[in-house]
Amino acid sequence: MDEITLKAPPEMIAALARIAQRDDISVGQLIRNSIEKEFYRREKAKTAFMPDERLVAPLRALLADDFAYANGWADLAARLHRKGYKVNEAGGGIAVFRLDGTKVCKGSDLGCSYSKLMKRFNAPFPNHAHRRLRDRVLTAPE
Repeated sequence: MDEITLKAPPEMIAALARIAQRDDISVGQLIRNSIEKEFYRREKAKTAFMPDERLVAPLRALLADDFAYANGWADLAARLHRKGYKVNEAGGGIAVFRLDGTKVCKGSDLGCSYSKLMKRFNAPFPNHAHRRLRDRVLTAPE
């Protein structure tokens, strides 16, 4: 291994020593572990998808009635499809996509969060992988 020099305030060095001693490792190993975790976090973390409000505002207006008057997931899908859009699972919720698969925004960006729609339709999005929200929303007392 190569050696590097690190400057740190005395309080930080003391804290590192206490943690390393508690974990029965060296301060160097503690720092290497921390750096490794940070590398992993940065490489594996999802990038935040921030839609452009200049695109979302007109889309919100275009699709507002479809989201407001749909009576179920199939009805919402048919309404959106006629306008060139679709809803798909995205993470723990749903997102709006163009029919070519390009993600446009999250449902919540349009004011239609997954939990609100799930509650209104009294059903989870078909084949949605995340069950925790479904279980919480659909079994919550009124």
